[in-house]
Amino acid sequence: MTDDPGPTAAEVDSGPLPDGSGDDARPRRADARRNNERLVAAARTVFATQGGGASMEAIAKEAGVGAGTLYRHFPKRLDLVEAVYREDVDELVTDAATFVAELDPWDALVAWLQAFVRYASRKRTFLSELHEAFEKNPTLKVASRERIEGAVSAVLAPAQDAGLVRRDVDGSDLMQLISSMCMSATLTPEQGQRLLVVIQDGLRPQA
Repeated sequence: MTDDPGPTAAEVDSGPLPDGSGDDARPRRADARRNNERLVAAARTVFATQGGGASMEAIAKEAGVGAGTLYRHFPKRLDLVEAVYREDVDELVTDAATFVAELDPWDALVAWLQAFVRYASRKRTFLSELHEAFEKNPTLKVASRERIEGAVSAVLAPAQDAGLVRRDVDGSDLMQLISSMCMSATLTPEQGQRLLVVIQDGLRPQA
């Protein structure tokens, strides 16, 4: 895959990135953060409809910012792919903590499995670009997998302690089950929901 060419001189926003100095540093940092968040959200939307090969210009347009702003935050498409992926993993980890705090153990586990299905569905739209990002930054895949396995263990353990899930299954086992299912290129949403129910039934303690 070839990254889009950078912006022309006319497209680049004037002035350097905020360096934390000056009376207006804080507002400028806040603006930069909002632009970053807007660009990542726009990239997720565009990747979902156009795939990971979508043009940088389409992402900038979706975000409502100029091309210069996009390239200052994310010089290459792979940078955006990585940012979207990191945010998706952050969301999974946060969901685990939220569900455990707010729901009964079984409901928390089911809610997180549903969240993982949504995460995997989004990831499939830019999978080839994500593999390229993993090759460029091998620690990204390892660190992200460790965080996701930590999240699944966080929702699994309370359900096991409550006697709702069999004890001979750990987080790594469950990841193997749901990852293999979710990453199938032929999986339909309806089939995914049916298979998720089968997995949930298999987690129940043996009579």
